[in-house]
Amino acid sequence: MVSAVREANRQMPYPWPGAFFLTDPERTPDPVSVLRTLPPATGVIYRHFGAENRHETAKALRDLCSGKGIPFLIANDPDLAMKVGADGVHWPEVNAPNARKWRGRFIFQTQSAHSPRGLREAICDAVLYSTVFPSHSPSAKQAIGAVRFRKAVLPGTKLVYGLGGINSRTAGQICSYAGFAAIEGFLPLR
Repeated sequence: MVSAVREANRQMPYPWPGAFFLTDPERTPDPVSVLRTLPPATGVIYRHFGAENRHETAKALRDLCSGKGIPFLIANDPDLAMKVGADGVHWPEVNAPNARKWRGRFIFQTQSAHSPRGLREAICDAVLYSTVFPSHSPSAKQAIGAVRFRKAVLPGTKLVYGLGGINSRTAGQICSYAGFAAIEGFLPLR
């Protein structure tokens, strides 16, 4: 993953990272320990889904990200992002219109998109476009593959991160022209 992140980082304008690690309460119950193992130039998107310890976890993640000099975003919770001093907010596609009223308050705003139309109509600075490769995620749609992903992202003016089934093997298929985002792909091998 280190070389794929490095290559993807070359595609992104400063201060955007080459990759994002997305937390998941089920699949990454200890995101702090995962963050310590991330390659340089990997930002973090904290998805708490209402967890009771979200404030404490957000502060711990923010402190670690600050120490590593990497972006820290909180998904779908701009109030928590403001409270802990996060660098930005990641919006699910359905809530992305809310990003308009938060413009200028954060360095980074990203959103998800799950179709070519969603990608074209994206309003945030960067888009996490899913599903690129077959994924274990319960919300994953049918994978489009590296070729269709490339066709979808190259004509655009948005920064795009491929999401879905990203691991050390698949990241190398897209890192020369896009960033990528992963959950399990950043977990240490078991």
